[in-house]
Amino acid sequence: MNLGWYWDSTHSNKKSIGPRMRIVGLTGGIGSGKSSVSNLFKAHGIPVVDADVIAHDVLKKGTAGWKKVVAAFGEDILLPDGEVDRPKLGRIVFSDPQKRQILNRFLAPYISSGILLEVLKLWMKGCKIIVLDVPLLFEAKMDRWTNPIAVVWVDPETQLHRLMARDGTTEEDAKSRINSQMSLDLKRTKADILIDNTGSLADLNENFQKVLVQVTRPLTWTEFALSRQGAIVASISIFLGIIICRKCL
Repeated sequence: MNLGWYWDSTHSNKKSIGPRMRIVGLTGGIGSGKSSVSNLFKAHGIPVVDADVIAHDVLKKGTAGWKKVVAAFGEDILLPDGEVDRPKLGRIVFSDPQKRQILNRFLAPYISSGILLEVLKLWMKGCKIIVLDVPLLFEAKMDRWTNPIAVVWVDPETQLHRLMARDGTTEEDAKSRINSQMSLDLKRTKADILIDNTGSLADLNENFQKVLVQVTRPLTWTEFALSRQGAIVASISIFLGIIICRKCL
């Protein structure tokens, strides 16, 4: 479950990540079906860094994030085994913007470090294309890291009904959670690739094939230079250049 964490990368830019190849930004809204698209990328062999998974890990019992959150929200948010009752914490922060900001501020450093570490691991493995799956890609200003940006979109009515059906929540609760995020209509205006998921799963699979063509197009020279293979080629070229120069002297 996305607790609405927010990573403030105001002082970051697209060049700041360093070991960058093609990093595709994937976002959407709660109930839009973004996870289904993320799974399609995985099924086609494209690695996905899932911000929600990292956010889940940084809140596990005994971690630094867990200690800060328990100190701020009290032990009432804990289950009998000491783990955080995530649905309960989610209800608290979705209904109170100030408490949501507190949660975001506590978890942001750990989440950002986790994302960067996962990207670095994939870069070291030689991956040329990575999908960064972040629910709050624009809110956290992580869109600066990614190109292209894919937005999974559904109309507001479909989003509301899917969320209520998925989580068994009331209409009021579902609307509160949807309204805590940037609207999908606004996100679609910022997209390089728009994935309309208002139809069936078969429709989504058909639309995804077009997305796959765009995402897996050949790397630009800049993207290749920033990939692990590009770094190796550059290093070899420099090494050979030094040897040739020495022989000429």
